[in-house]
Amino acid sequence: MDTTRERLVEAAVQLFTRHSFAGTSLQMIADELGFTKAAIYYHFRTREQLLTAVLDPVLQQMQQIVEEAENLRGVHSRADHMVRGYVELAVRNRALVSVLGCDPSVNEALRTRPEWDTVIDRQMALLADVDPGPAGTVKAAMVFSGVAGGAGVGSTGLTDDELFHHLAEAARRTLGLRIRR
Repeated sequence: MDTTRERLVEAAVQLFTRHSFAGTSLQMIADELGFTKAAIYYHFRTREQLLTAVLDPVLQQMQQIVEEAENLRGVHSRADHMVRGYVELAVRNRALVSVLGCDPSVNEALRTRPEWDTVIDRQMALLADVDPGPAGTVKAAMVFSGVAGGAGVGSTGLTDDELFHHLAEAARRTLGLRIRR
């Protein structure tokens, strides 16, 4: 059985997806679960604290993927590991990645968290290094935002395996990496 805290986080993700982070109040989350606002405050004093609880597991997973990729030899191996890891993360967290990639109010809230900028910069560098210069940076940005957008609500008719295959192949093609069969 889910704990109250886990249920709050799950409801927050659903409501952030439907209404955006800025458009979701703690009262809306309480109403969604049939809780009082006081029950929410017991776990989270602010929406920002709730957002942190929602995003921290994803940040930790992204940091791990980046560290693993950085420890590999060869630009292509590092980029391919980053693609595979990021796509897998996006597929496992479809709604959340959509919120992360497409909600300006979440991006605004993340500006106060330098660890997010650091991990994103490292991820982008791993992807861009395949094609040094401005073209590589543009391709990396396309992969980063394309995976987030592709994993979002528009891909609901695909299984996780199908979505992984299509996103990974599109990312590899964009970066000029070898396509796996």
